[in-house]
Amino acid sequence: MKTIKGPAIFLAQFMGNDVPFDNLANLAGWAAGLGYQGIQLPCDKRLFDLELAADSQAYCDDISGLLASHGLQISELSTHLQGQLVAVHPAYDALFDGFAAAQVRGNPAARQAWATDQLQRAARASRRLGLTAHASFSGALAWPYLYPWPQRPAGLVEEAFAELGRRWLPILNAFEDAGVDLCYELHPGEDLYDGVTFERFLDAVGGHQRASILYDPSHFVLQQLDYLAFIDIYHERIKAFHVKDAEFRPDGRQGVYGGYQGWTQRAGRFRSLGDGQIDFKAIFSKMAQYDYPGWAVLEWECALKHPEDGAREGADFIRSHIIRVAERAFDDFAGSGADLRQVRALMGLEN
Repeated sequence: MKTIKGPAIFLAQFMGNDVPFDNLANLAGWAAGLGYQGIQLPCDKRLFDLELAADSQAYCDDISGLLASHGLQISELSTHLQGQLVAVHPAYDALFDGFAAAQVRGNPAARQAWATDQLQRAARASRRLGLTAHASFSGALAWPYLYPWPQRPAGLVEEAFAELGRRWLPILNAFEDAGVDLCYELHPGEDLYDGVTFERFLDAVGGHQRASILYDPSHFVLQQLDYLAFIDIYHERIKAFHVKDAEFRPDGRQGVYGGYQGWTQRAGRFRSLGDGQIDFKAIFSKMAQYDYPGWAVLEWECALKHPEDGAREGADFIRSHIIRVAERAFDDFAGSGADLRQVRALMGLEN
């Protein structure tokens, strides 16, 4: 069995203009000082030059060396924003344009081509960095039609996933060439948001062996999906893990959909680790049981608590939940040492 690696922290929510959040070196020192051993690194030019990393081993070695000087490793690179742009429904064109490079804004076809190139570069950069998994979003073509009213035209969902598969297959092949698993965070707002939609996507890409899952139980709490049973079903595809808490407290006025409330007023809210309802002891036990091979990564998103407090508390929380797996069965001390002949005799199979 494998012991989960960690704690690690996703840096996307902590980037800013003020020290120590203004560059990678300062963030690395901050994270290490809190007790983190790894970082999930967003492919954002403020921290990491993806174009350079895709083609320069020297640059990747410099990044790895910088982090190693603080006792840190990269858990995964992240292209959540670029992955979102692989598939954008026209209703969201204006809102998502800000995620793209300036030269492709206002041009959906150019934006999609840019996003595809970004993901393919991320595959090469991950290989140069010696990584085995990558974190991203799937994008969405069918999301505006989630609730079937008015009635969806026959074939709309099927064609949406077929098109999603066509767009992602070349990217998945690039990750196959790099020897890296591409882990989709199953997330509302993406066409891949639960087990059923992930299975639809797998069908569309021919069961591609690199199509994997970033498991984040907080999104399942807000959907009221059984997040423990999910691990039992999909553990072979889970290759990345966001440790993020949540709570769901419906009342007589609102439920899963939240009534357009702000985050602090919603029935379903993201919380800092230990402040929500998620049974992380059970999650970490299942991850150990199924030999999860990767990192436990804090993603901080809380409707109430300050991010620096959430980050500080999160390192100890994750460390206390990681199970150092046993090297032998608990009852090995009682082994009788019986050989095959004795075993057969015990069953009456020897003369």
